[in-house]
Amino acid sequence: MKLIYREAEMSDVKELVNLLADDELGATREDQSKPLNQRYTDAYHSIANDPNNELTVAVSDGKIVGMLQLTFIPYLTHTGSWRCLIEGVRISSSYRGKGLGSQLIEWAINRAKERHCSIVQLTSDKRRPDAIRFYESHGFKATHAGFKLKI
Repeated sequence: MKLIYREAEMSDVKELVNLLADDELGATREDQSKPLNQRYTDAYHSIANDPNNELTVAVSDGKIVGMLQLTFIPYLTHTGSWRCLIEGVRISSSYRGKGLGSQLIEWAINRAKERHCSIVQLTSDKRRPDAIRFYESHGFKATHAGFKLKI
């Protein structure tokens, strides 16, 4: 199955929220109420207006089957290099296990190369062992301890 990648549009946001909620962890933290929570709309506009953020959808046969967000971050470390942070990776549950996640991650890595990044980084919840194995199979290594503080 071949994927087409494009920038997300405002009209996609409700469907993207549904994708984010399409697993046991996402189901507990996303708000699928109608009308769409204004915070999603605000977030979409912030991402769309930031040249260092890209919200990308993966489309197959005209249907959104996956998504991710890329954030490009300049650093002084590593001789002033850029990093690409991958977040919000999702493949629709009805399309999982078909290699689409691999295509999406490879696309993201190539996009990071296009933006001259020297490091691609991501985090995965420790409660997602399958996702962790998936990222490791694509060459990602758990070289650092990650910390988060909810405020």
